[in-house]
Amino acid sequence: MQNYKKLLLAAAATLVFSANALAVEKLKMGIEAAYPPFNNKDASGTVVGFDKDIGEALCAKMKVECEVVTSDWDGIIPALNAKKFDFLISSLSVTDERKQAVDFTDRYYSNMQQFIAPKNVDFKYDKASLKGKTIGTQRATQAATWLEDTYGDDISIKLYDTQENAYLDLTSGRLDAILADKYANYEWLKSKDGTDYEFKGEPVQKDEVAIAVRKGDPLRAKLNLALKEIIEDGTYKKINDKYFPFSIY
Repeated sequence: MQNYKKLLLAAAATLVFSANALAVEKLKMGIEAAYPPFNNKDASGTVVGFDKDIGEALCAKMKVECEVVTSDWDGIIPALNAKKFDFLISSLSVTDERKQAVDFTDRYYSNMQQFIAPKNVDFKYDKASLKGKTIGTQRATQAATWLEDTYGDDISIKLYDTQENAYLDLTSGRLDAILADKYANYEWLKSKDGTDYEFKGEPVQKDEVAIAVRKGDPLRAKLNLALKEIIEDGTYKKINDKYFPFSIY
């Protein structure tokens, strides 16, 4: 009887351990889902894009089950720290300010901002040429910070909750230009709506994009290892080539 009880206790302990292990094997990745081609929703409402594909490849390498949790851009870092998801993979540029709130992995692509404006406009972006112009960009982004720091009150800066809304105002004539990430602009310029627009000048700022985790989370090291593996085995290149005819790493 005593041995039987020991067996039951051992079995119960095994079940508890297994349940805990399974719980650890499920992770949530945070994505905005409004920034094509990096993250958006298809016609069925499913989240798609470069960020999601990279996230799923990392989860496969870590041998964990992952699900997508969407969040508005403005509250995406607070949502991570509120534990609504475990890691944030949504084209988030690394900045000193953000480093105070979260830890970043190694970069998973390089980023740059560049203006787009109508093809038939001789667009120059020195202070004198832009004085009095209205430039659009998504708020809480590197592009927004650069515009404010560079031009101050010399231009009118219109901030948007999503990049798509900025494009709508550009095509309706309410903006003179947009400053945004080059690769997001590249995708839009290929669309029917972007036919009459083009890049202007050279990129004005470069930075790196990485995955964010909560401060001190050991998940950062696991993600870095998985990222290294998908780069080395060609998985990263396959995902890159699905969206771009050039490397964005």
